[in-house]
Amino acid sequence: MDIIHLLPDSVANQIAAGEVVQRPASVIKELMENAVDAGATTIDVLVQDAGRTSIQVIDDGKGMTETDARMAFERHATSKIAKAEDLFTLQTMGFRGEALPSIAAVSQVKLTTRTAEQELGVQLCLEGSRVVSQDVCSCPVGANFEVSNLFFNVPARRKFLKSNQTELNNIIQDFERIALVNPSVAFTLSSNGNRLMQLPAGGSMQRIVGIFGKKLGEQLLPLQVETSLVKISGFVGKPEAARKKNSSQYLFVNGRFMRHPRFHYAVMEAFSHLIPEGDQVPYFIFFQVDPANIDVNIHPTKTEIKFENEQEIWSIILAAVRDALGKFNAVPTIDFDVEGRPEIPTYDASGLNGVRVPRVQVNPGYNPFSSHSESRKPARQWEKLYEQAANQNNANNPVTLSPQDAQNVQNTPTSQASQTLFPESAEMSSQHYQYKGQYIMTAVQSGLMIVDQRRAHTRILYERYMRQMQEHNAATQGLLFPELLELSPSDAALLTGILDDIRALGFDITPLGGSSFSIVGAPSGQANPVAVVQQMVESVKQQDGAHADALHHQLALVLARNNAIEVGEALSPVQMETLVGDLFQCENPNLSPSGKTIITILQQEQIDKMFRTP
Repeated sequence: MDIIHLLPDSVANQIAAGEVVQRPASVIKELMENAVDAGATTIDVLVQDAGRTSIQVIDDGKGMTETDARMAFERHATSKIAKAEDLFTLQTMGFRGEALPSIAAVSQVKLTTRTAEQELGVQLCLEGSRVVSQDVCSCPVGANFEVSNLFFNVPARRKFLKSNQTELNNIIQDFERIALVNPSVAFTLSSNGNRLMQLPAGGSMQRIVGIFGKKLGEQLLPLQVETSLVKISGFVGKPEAARKKNSSQYLFVNGRFMRHPRFHYAVMEAFSHLIPEGDQVPYFIFFQVDPANIDVNIHPTKTEIKFENEQEIWSIILAAVRDALGKFNAVPTIDFDVEGRPEIPTYDASGLNGVRVPRVQVNPGYNPFSSHSESRKPARQWEKLYEQAANQNNANNPVTLSPQDAQNVQNTPTSQASQTLFPESAEMSSQHYQYKGQYIMTAVQSGLMIVDQRRAHTRILYERYMRQMQEHNAATQGLLFPELLELSPSDAALLTGILDDIRALGFDITPLGGSSFSIVGAPSGQANPVAVVQQMVESVKQQDGAHADALHHQLALVLARNNAIEVGEALSPVQMETLVGDLFQCENPNLSPSGKTIITILQQEQIDKMFRTP
């Protein structure tokens, strides 16, 4: 009995939709690219509930006739290629003829369209690849696609969609990519009736500034080179624009966004020794190559592209970026011209120039364990507090010295060992000693307890901020002058979604419309609230907003790290006393919020072994 048979078109379309339509952003990408191919000068995108409920893309392109509107939803039906050879002369974004039938297979679609030659247009309604109705209507020239209830007939796919905030971020990301490479087209993006972006037609720099703000525009250098293989134009960031992560980096070829790790490496190689290792610089680079020398038909998303002359183009990119950096003096130069410079007196060891060598005063008879120190009243019983915390968390982290370290300590002269344990610069009290502005040392029954002061303070503040978000009792201090916060549209949408959580930490932030916000209040003592809020937005970019605990963790951690005492900061005895006391009242005093050790114990047996006569 024969078992092989053809799949119905509806099933085949749903299978194809698995690659083409992965989320609401995929629908918007395909419809926007079709609008660009149709010669539109204005494209409006409207979404409801991050595309779950409704996606609408309206353009003023050339539109479709009644027959074309029906054919557009058939598999492998396209107006962009006619034969295989056309793949090597592509001038359009789409060419597979898969996008519209794939979208119609997993949603409810209503298309209203008209060409300039027709007085009346057509309205076509489909549901799960099936045509529900077709009517004549009055409408403007162009096309209006409305996609509703995405994945209504594939509940498993709909269940795996992320939160509205995450899906909206993906929509904004794809919207920005298409808007960047088509500056001559006016774009608008609205979400739930709120206008997120309004980009008028203009030049490339105007479009970059419209999306990412004036600050980034001021940090870009123009890039321009033309060879027989490739024409490269665009902008690359100055070295001072480098960031650790989430830098705006875009590569386009023939008007199409692409991902190309090798070309990215060429750009970063040009900044070698100019920026810290691991930092990223923003860039917007546009390639124009002969379509016959590239292959875009690798994946339905068409973001993976192969180049015939990849190595040669790599070298051209590297040279072009270096030339831009050198042409605009972005590379630091060595200046050997010292004529007319003031003379700086050199140090005279004999002291004839009146400079006295500073001397350190040491009291060799001082004993911190003498009886007079016992008269000071200890504030708290640290040994009992530590034992209780250790028992509660089962996290005792003793230090085990290696034989090499033990031998080094044994061979250290007595005076040197004394200075190592209790240097003159250390702050001392009856309980605590600060070592090199980083560690607090305290004698406990089992040995010597060492506390990392910055990690300890981070843990204290982190738990405090977590409680404030849960109880909504954070105090806010009004700023004398409100500070303006300007973000990219994607970051602004993200901030809007987490605004209530940030307000629970003590920030008073008011939206001004678009991508601008006014910070009129901040937690007491908070310095540079604009930078802190920007860091919060960056920290939750990769988080799923539906997970409230993960979101609160990121926000509290950013604020705690910004307000924790720095390494090298000297603490008074009272400050050390308070810090250690507050630490042992935390739920987990042994580990920082990121899982790093805060407390360790140098056991008494280890200390005795160091001084034992060989």
